[in-house]
Amino acid sequence: MTVISVIDLGSNSVRMTVSRYHRDGSYEVLARFQEMVRLSTGMGPDKVLQPEAVLRTLTALNKFKQALKVYDNNKLEIYAVATAAVRQASNQAEFLAAFKKDMGFELNVLTGEEEAHFDYVGVINTFPINDALILDTGGASSELILVRSKQAVHAVSLPVGAVNISESYLEKDHISAGALFAAIVALRQLFGDVSWLRESINMPLIALGGSNRTLAKISRKKEKIQGMAVHGYHLNVGEVALIYQEILKKDLEGRKKMPGLAKERGDIIVGGLLPLVELLLFTEGQQVIFSQSGLREGILFEQIAKNTGHDVVSPEPAAMTVDTEDL
Repeated sequence: MTVISVIDLGSNSVRMTVSRYHRDGSYEVLARFQEMVRLSTGMGPDKVLQPEAVLRTLTALNKFKQALKVYDNNKLEIYAVATAAVRQASNQAEFLAAFKKDMGFELNVLTGEEEAHFDYVGVINTFPINDALILDTGGASSELILVRSKQAVHAVSLPVGAVNISESYLEKDHISAGALFAAIVALRQLFGDVSWLRESINMPLIALGGSNRTLAKISRKKEKIQGMAVHGYHLNVGEVALIYQEILKKDLEGRKKMPGLAKERGDIIVGGLLPLVELLLFTEGQQVIFSQSGLREGILFEQIAKNTGHDVVSPEPAAMTVDTEDL
């Protein structure tokens, strides 16, 4: 029996999942942690991580470090990865040095392709799918993976996410038609440059990431569905459009008060959902399936397989969750 911690340092939030796995490949989640840190805030065209954002992030990470002290160091494996914000940062070396000094272990900066790969591994081990398009919308990048016959045949990481779309194009309070149109045009140009994306016409879209899962949470609240678990939750394209239209009609305070929408996401939710909405239109998609399993689970599953020689045995629902919203 071994405990494994996977830390995912994203552009908008930092998350940690702590799990215990066994020699037969079975595992259970012991705890989940999340802090909204907005590491990519204010990076600008020079892609500089700002001191305030770095401080928020390191403060959150130190909370995670303290939480790990309850586990036996002799049986604890830690895998810490960073995605778009650190990947793009011109002052990446300084941040990595500060991370190692504070945490006592290395932070591995994933390429966009590696991020997409772990997303795929996380999804393919938790969904009975054959053909689908996977979208992971983060704070500063979006990963697209085309799956055919359960195999990832194409993948790409695009430099657009909830935070940088919002900062580059959209107002924080009332979203104007002109600003939204500019963001739409930019996204359509990016999608148009992905030569294989038309191969996903009419495929179901599997959506990962906090912004996308917020869409499912809003729907569940509207339908008065108990609990907040969204893994496997479905929406058709019409339902997605109606919820997005409702979000667009509201100002910042109105968005913060929407049931199912965490107030910390109120200023970036319009930009955060735009890749999903536009991708449905671009691929003529009719259905969205939401996933709680992605990068962190992909890393966990690969380590379990590597260390035990067994395929992953899916667990029962997590027994303990420590976060401000469902992960």
